[in-house]
Amino acid sequence: MSVEKLIVAAACTGLLSWGCWDKREKEPAPQLTVEQHSILVFPKASPMLDQIVAVPVEPRREVTLRFNGRLVWNEDRTARVFPPFAGRVQAIAVRPGERVARGQTLAVLAAPDFGVAQAEARKAENDYSLAQKNLERIRELAQAGVAPAKDLQAAEAEVVRTASERARANARLKLYGKTDTVDQELALRSPVAGVVVERNLNPGQELRPDSQGDKPLFVVSDPTHLWFMLDVSEQDVARVKPGTEVKLSTASLGDDRIGGHVLQVADLVDPQTRTVKVRGTVDAADERLKAEMFTVAELKLAAASGYLVPTRAVYLRGEQHFVFIDQGGGRYARRAIVPGPISDGYQAVLGGIAATDKVVVDGNLLLERLLASKD
Repeated sequence: MSVEKLIVAAACTGLLSWGCWDKREKEPAPQLTVEQHSILVFPKASPMLDQIVAVPVEPRREVTLRFNGRLVWNEDRTARVFPPFAGRVQAIAVRPGERVARGQTLAVLAAPDFGVAQAEARKAENDYSLAQKNLERIRELAQAGVAPAKDLQAAEAEVVRTASERARANARLKLYGKTDTVDQELALRSPVAGVVVERNLNPGQELRPDSQGDKPLFVVSDPTHLWFMLDVSEQDVARVKPGTEVKLSTASLGDDRIGGHVLQVADLVDPQTRTVKVRGTVDAADERLKAEMFTVAELKLAAASGYLVPTRAVYLRGEQHFVFIDQGGGRYARRAIVPGPISDGYQAVLGGIAATDKVVVDGNLLLERLLASKD
């Protein structure tokens, strides 16, 4: 072949190659498409796919709800002692922190009004005794035909009246500790066994019930039996009922937990905190627990139906919650869901997804914008 023919052949080959390359350059690149108004289909090797991350859904597992609260005295085992009469403090028999038995003397007051009650009881006893003797005398006279029947009837009525008065006076005196002498000394006694946790009087102090207010002289409680008071949100109150078991933790317990169970759920919502007060009892005595300590109650709920997805996979559009499902091959479908409770960074989904689905956790808002731009 001559040199001229070789040059012509090379030139033709170059022109042909350039024409093919130029044709490929002018072909349009694959575009993002939308199917069924809710499915985005990306072309292969799209750079946007690197911004999208999907994870498999998880079955719902045991959920732990936590409620803040505090420990308080068990009011069924707590007594607040107030002065029933005005008087002066003569002696104080106990100090805060001391353990006392039921009926033990806490303090002694000199109370003139208590002396009046003692005197009334003594007088009522004497009146009853005299009425009985008078009845016996008149009954003998009536049997002898000396006393008229009306005198006998009056004597019998007097016995009934004085007996009633004696019973009233003795019952009143028994409330404060019956004595056989009129000494005006009133012993304040503990109605329950426990520990003196509060004392609000001093020797020689003048006391008046009308000026004492709501402040008791003594507070006696059993520290081995405590209550807990919890603040439960409106959305969780349906899960807490009388008898519900919880685990309590405090700073003093460290990693330990103590059991408790709910006794009562309040019938109203606090308008300030929007929470409901829940009262319960601590099941075990522990010297590390003290009244007014802050506590956290843990309530474990068994696994329910539905699935769990990370909270960042769910977004709100209008009044409906959505997720994007990775269908593979660059296909992402928007799916409406029925949301459940949120716990530990996971959203419960009660409907709208399947066990084999993968939900988008990064890039779902990008997908939503792309889908909205195609509408």
